[in-house]
Amino acid sequence: MRTRIISAVLLCTAAVSVTACQPTERPEPSGVASPSSSAASAGSAPANTDEPAEEKKVLNFVGMGLQSAQDKAQEQGFFSLKSHDALGRDRMQAFDRNWKVCSQNVAAGKSVSTDATLDFGAVKLEETCPATDEKPPAVAGGKMPAFEGKSVKSARAALDSGTSITVKDASAEDRFVLMESNWQVCSQTPAAGSAVNGQPVEFTAVKFGESCP
Repeated sequence: MRTRIISAVLLCTAAVSVTACQPTERPEPSGVASPSSSAASAGSAPANTDEPAEEKKVLNFVGMGLQSAQDKAQEQGFFSLKSHDALGRDRMQAFDRNWKVCSQNVAAGKSVSTDATLDFGAVKLEETCPATDEKPPAVAGGKMPAFEGKSVKSARAALDSGTSITVKDASAEDRFVLMESNWQVCSQTPAAGSAVNGQPVEFTAVKFGESCP
């Protein structure tokens, strides 16, 4: 029994001695990166690849189909492209192939940065381009614009979004005015020039191509 106890004590002593001799890891000082982490950081730093945009001459897009004009502009390096209804009816150019270019905001032959935005005024293929783009109506000086002949959609867009608006078919057919960009205002209440103070607005309208009664 005594021999077993002595052996056990000797083994424990040896184990303590071996453990005490093992080197201990020291933490890195705060704020100092290890060589491996420094190398990784240096390798992951993004390179500065910013380059100034080119300048190019703008082509003459007038008379082209809207889709073709946009494709050609992109081939030249212009990718910021817009279009609008040249007749001022506030229609969306949902299918570009159904529209043609009447005007462009940057004159043909002018050199500009390829970062510039090109804006095309357009009408549908079967329509005639106006001499100049027609501007949609807008409230100025707190006065009611003259809406006659303008699209119901553009008239609505000119007024505050909270305005109460009633639209009625000016013909005797009593039709629903559904696609407002296809309807033109025949009459308005209040009259043009009246003060805009949040009052309800009433329009009568017919479809474009029809005559107001």
